[in-house]
Amino acid sequence: MLNDRSQILLKTLVERYIADGQPVGSKALQHFSGLDISSATIRNTMVDLEALGFVASPHTSAGRIPTALGYRLFVDSLLTVQTLDQLTLTGLAEQLPIDSPQRSVAAASQILSQLTQFAGVVQSPRRHELLLKQIEFMQLSERRVLLILVTSDGDVQNRILQTERLFSSKELNEAAHFLNEYCSGKTLAALSHIVQNELVRLKSDIVSLMNAAVVLGAELANHNDSMVIAGEHQLLGFGDLSSNVARMRQLFALFEQKTALLQLLDLGNHADGVKIYIGGESGLAPLDDCSVITAPYRVNGEIVGTLGVIGPTRMDYERVIPIVDITAQLLSSALSQ
Repeated sequence: MLNDRSQILLKTLVERYIADGQPVGSKALQHFSGLDISSATIRNTMVDLEALGFVASPHTSAGRIPTALGYRLFVDSLLTVQTLDQLTLTGLAEQLPIDSPQRSVAAASQILSQLTQFAGVVQSPRRHELLLKQIEFMQLSERRVLLILVTSDGDVQNRILQTERLFSSKELNEAAHFLNEYCSGKTLAALSHIVQNELVRLKSDIVSLMNAAVVLGAELANHNDSMVIAGEHQLLGFGDLSSNVARMRQLFALFEQKTALLQLLDLGNHADGVKIYIGGESGLAPLDDCSVITAPYRVNGEIVGTLGVIGPTRMDYERVIPIVDITAQLLSSALSQ
């Protein structure tokens, strides 16, 4: 455990490096720390902090910069999180539409990017709380049936079913009538349970239609394989990142492919609040020079997705953390109305 003096000096070093982007020397630490100690004492403390892995010495300067471990200690124990004023909060809330989940998610990613100047990412919400509005079956050809599923938010999903035989219009209407009577107004997650409990009442030759609807409902209920990313180009403005062309290519490939990034965001769905990955903590090589700050968002109190920002490790954590936290709260409110 670091003593008070070492903590103050490390906190000062991190804050100065975040502000200026330049290695911090003993004179700057003496001036900004508020400690009445000599430069020699500061240098000795820096040697100790470097031995512990909290700071490093670039070859081109006598000053020091924080390591990922130093940032971690700063974030966990030393920073003072800023608060957003009410005027800003009101303005942010007004930017999140409540009439469309898709528009709300897109607006949240833009807010995150605009306020932080980093990449804003929002995982699409899980859909198991959406209600089923209507199901229809339409004959396309002798053994092809179109399944049409409409959810409570107006989203329409279509699937073409390959059937073993030709179904009559009466049979298709019977299958649709059953689902609309027993399942309309229920959650997508409940569709399978309802159908399975009622299968004994169905003719065996239209069970396949029922099961196809169940499969589509399950796919939508668990659908969480997309995200909205805004402002990734802004990362090109940070020399900390753009100076490494190969790493930037990896980073933009990560944004484009999304799968690995979605897996990282999925971890946020199990978090109580803000979660911070610094450098290699994310487990994704393209993010080794980045920090990722995430927070889960909810619909009617249940976590349905995660949002966050991606930027250089040299970011203003004291300002960015509350932005991510508040945006998650505002998106939760917009989606719950």
